[in-house]
Amino acid sequence: MSEPVQKTEGQSANRNLAVRVATALVGVPLILLLIFKGPAWGFYMLVLPASLIGAYELFNMTHPDDRASQVMGVVATLLASVGTYLGVKDPRFLVTTLLVVPLFGPLSTLIRLGDIKTAALRATAMGMGPLFVGSSLSLMAVMKRDLGDDGPGYIMLAFFFSWMSDTGGYFFGRFFGKRKLYEAVSPKKTVEGAFGGLLGGLLGMLFTQHFFLKSLPLAHGIPLAIFATAIGQAGDLGESVLKRSTGVKDSGAIVPGHGGILDRVDALMLTATCVYLYTVWAR
Repeated sequence: MSEPVQKTEGQSANRNLAVRVATALVGVPLILLLIFKGPAWGFYMLVLPASLIGAYELFNMTHPDDRASQVMGVVATLLASVGTYLGVKDPRFLVTTLLVVPLFGPLSTLIRLGDIKTAALRATAMGMGPLFVGSSLSLMAVMKRDLGDDGPGYIMLAFFFSWMSDTGGYFFGRFFGKRKLYEAVSPKKTVEGAFGGLLGGLLGMLFTQHFFLKSLPLAHGIPLAIFATAIGQAGDLGESVLKRSTGVKDSGAIVPGHGGILDRVDALMLTATCVYLYTVWAR
């Protein structure tokens, strides 16, 4: 009886890439339809559930086996997201959100004390996690609502910084990667992959500027691409720190071939924030 053939690392990578492409072919058209043709509230109705699922994945890592705390974290993320979305128009909502949500961390930990050795981690996660996930992603819906005809273009810019950085990093790391970027945090990431990610972000900016956002000057777009893409890569590493410190491989399994929602938006949360701040200060 012949022995089963073990899959090589290359075969596994090819299969994972195929699943990623298939998932993108299903999900991307819906996202694009909402960005360019849907109402602002419709796009927010896509962003909000993604934020809540990402928050659940986050609190499942920081508060394992504590369903009550996980639910409280998701509710706090809902409040952070709605408060940010409404608060850009009414500063009272925004100030209240930024002041009250962080206070929820230590107060909720008093209710669900658990192991005192991890109480500080859980209090910090509960206080900042809702803003980190909920507020950052809601900024894309704010751009859709408030930036007129340029709104979809700026959303695409945030997406392309994340997507193209991930794609460039994947291929450069796979074919050219030799020097480890930050082995203690993410053993597979390489310096060459990081460079490929920056190049991907630049190409994504040029594509977006040409087709969707002609009002963006290249003198602004190039440094924005470099900065936002680098910050997005740092967000990816930041999630890796969280996963390794909590013994988790993927934040979840809801997205075939990609892991969890948080695995997919770890860079997008930061690129969206960078793009939004650009529109506030330099547009």
